Amino acid sequence: MATTSLAWLNGPLTMIRTGVPRGLPHLFFIMTLVLAGVPGFADDTFLRIATTTSLENSGLLDILVPEFEREAGYRVHVIAVGTGKALRLLGNGDVDAVIVHAREAEEKVIADGYGVNRRHVMYNDFIIVGPRDDPAGIAGLTDAVDALQRIATAQSLFVSRGDQSGTHAREMKLWEFADIDPSGTWYRASGQGMGKTLQIVGELDAYTLVDRGTWLAYRKNSPLIVLVQGDDRLFNPYGIIASNPAKYPDVNYRAATEFIQWITRAPAQRLIENYTIDGEQLFVPALIAK
Repeated sequence: MATTSLAWLNGPLTMIRTGVPRGLPHLFFIMTLVLAGVPGFADDTFLRIATTTSLENSGLLDILVPEFEREAGYRVHVIAVGTGKALRLLGNGDVDAVIVHAREAEEKVIADGYGVNRRHVMYNDFIIVGPRDDPAGIAGLTDAVDALQRIATAQSLFVSRGDQSGTHAREMKLWEFADIDPSGTWYRASGQGMGKTLQIVGELDAYTLVDRGTWLAYRKNSPLIVLVQGDDRLFNPYGIIASNPAKYPDVNYRAATEFIQWITRAPAQRLIENYTIDGEQLFVPALIAK
């Protein structure tokens, strides 16, 4: 099964960067910020970004953040959580911006007045991966809904993120299209980020939905293979949103705005375009003409 590529789409941070080690639970990070007086966050040289574990797992932010820090002079704190948690942090005024991938939820946080200045950043696609022996017989399908129906009928083990992340939201939408309420011993929730979930799925010889960026970053260590791809319903756009300064005057809106402008300009979009693993592109920049 070919694992390339983003060609069919081409028609149209656990990471804290300054002094907190990777893998530290984000709750501790938040408490650290609170103890440091961060909600007020008087030091306007800091930019706080919440983003998805899938984006952190991809490694792209290891390229983007240092370049922005060098050019703009800010220090960037990145909190890697699911999209649902990232948007809640934005809604509480606990971060200056988010990079997430759940358009309906993004639109709601803007409509509710918590977020402003949303911009498209990039996109890739989701894929369904599973064991090589493929007990549900979904290999080669391009219809993700048909694939989920076959997995449910065979009661083959499926592991969900189950964490209100953007990936979880898309998976639930696909189950809705399939007219299936997934439950039973064949359906489990990891409650973990994408990288950890892939590890669990591999250990259990199960199926899961994963974004292509995380898959490319983890596939070398996985016994799983790509089984389903190419469905338009697997399109996976990423957006950036600033916290609304009218609602939360203490956020660093200036830094958030500078970052949004920076990441949507050609030089940063080229960094996104040129980021590859083993020669395969993980993300398509949204704002570079093809």
